[in-house]
Amino acid sequence: MASRLTKYSLPGRIMMLVGLLVSFPIVLAPFLENGLREAVWFLVPGAGSVALGMLVCAFWRQDGTMDTAWRPTLQRTSLTVLFAWVWGILVGSLPFLFGMGLTPVQALFESVSGWTTTGLSVIDVTKCSDLFLFYRSFIQFCGGLGFVAVMMVIVVEKQSMSLYNAEGHSDQIKPNLKKSAQAIGLMYCGFLLAGTIAYRLVGMSWFDGVNHAMCALSTGGFSTRLNSIGEYESVAIDIVTIVLMLIGTTNFAALMLLVKGKWKKFSKISEVRFMAVVLLVVIPMMTVSLSNAFQLSLWDGFKHAAFDSVSALSTSGFSSMAYDAWPPFAIGLMIVLMLFGGGAGSTAGGIKLNRVYLMLRFAKDHMRAMVSNKRQVHVSYYETAQGKTAIDESLKDGTTTFVTVYFCLFLVGSLLITLTAGCGLTEGMFEFASSLGTVGLSIGLTNPATAAPVLLVEMFGMVFGRLEIFLIFTGLFCGWNAIRSAFSKRVGG
Repeated sequence: MASRLTKYSLPGRIMMLVGLLVSFPIVLAPFLENGLREAVWFLVPGAGSVALGMLVCAFWRQDGTMDTAWRPTLQRTSLTVLFAWVWGILVGSLPFLFGMGLTPVQALFESVSGWTTTGLSVIDVTKCSDLFLFYRSFIQFCGGLGFVAVMMVIVVEKQSMSLYNAEGHSDQIKPNLKKSAQAIGLMYCGFLLAGTIAYRLVGMSWFDGVNHAMCALSTGGFSTRLNSIGEYESVAIDIVTIVLMLIGTTNFAALMLLVKGKWKKFSKISEVRFMAVVLLVVIPMMTVSLSNAFQLSLWDGFKHAAFDSVSALSTSGFSSMAYDAWPPFAIGLMIVLMLFGGGAGSTAGGIKLNRVYLMLRFAKDHMRAMVSNKRQVHVSYYETAQGKTAIDESLKDGTTTFVTVYFCLFLVGSLLITLTAGCGLTEGMFEFASSLGTVGLSIGLTNPATAAPVLLVEMFGMVFGRLEIFLIFTGLFCGWNAIRSAFSKRVGG
């Protein structure tokens, strides 16, 4: 089956995959209220995407001359991944557009927020049917893995490794790429089952449990409740959610060590240790800030601080309370956590903890070099799931470049939010940090009444945050070159 599939156009197969994912909610339609009546909104765009994909495959064979534009180079690989996400977002928006009556910008926004695992929403969930609530959670769950990773479970070909890496999957946890993708998928679904059962045991319904488990593991943050997890007012539900958010924000390769019982090796990973340090430093400070601001007991302040700190750092986006009345100090801490983000190779967004850790190591090594013997040669290492990794010049250049561009985008986006939403700088920074970090927390600016320009700026942040900036620039550059080349040949011919 896999060998036969590789004969067909990769874009065509992507279109078919997107169609299958968008139409998947119809499986549950018979069991949900009004499900059969609403199934058409998923069936039509899903079937249409599959049909178009089949047409592309029929006329665009992988081994034919027409497929040269998709050869596995870095630029064309980026364009392929970019196409997968753009197509997924467009087709994924159609159920929202026609089934819920959202405006085109709102429908695109909800689709972008879902696939990128952000969690910002313009939908009033109290007026949303169960089928659409499930659909929102499901696209977040799939978006956490990514279109390429889902496809790799089924078929692997020559360009698979390039595609896999381009989508942000930095670790190969098995010697074979297909086995790596299958192991990640199996682990992901296993945690989903465990999380759903855990939620049911602490009082959630099965429906709410599976939705929240999907969104927690994908660090997405869509909820079936208007006030998110805070509406349940349950410490047990908070604890289950925290555990699932931490699992979702942890590198898949590191999770594999946990699954295999290699706790000692897991505990040595620099990124894992750094995450623990950040939370141990931030949570007490936020506890004091919230307790003083809202006249809470230290225990109540700690509950909110612990939950929301993990939610922000993991880029999950669940909340225990509204943020519009939070003290500036706590808001500032939340912005920092959202910028940091979760683990590399996980479902989380943000700069990523390993990059923040490496930047601090660069600063430490530089200061040590300034005061040490100039002739002394010092080679730095950090621990990954694979073991000790040298900190070389290539790693330094890549990390510093990414962090610099990320902060430039953050500053530009924050200013654009203040301009389009007419809000203060703090509010603009919070909302765009949430968008760019694919977090989903809102200080109150994003809601069903939010103006289209604000939503467009936030969509810009969500896409760049999920696809890690350089893939988009590379893909657009390749696309522009392909169009220019085709135009030149036609004019010249």
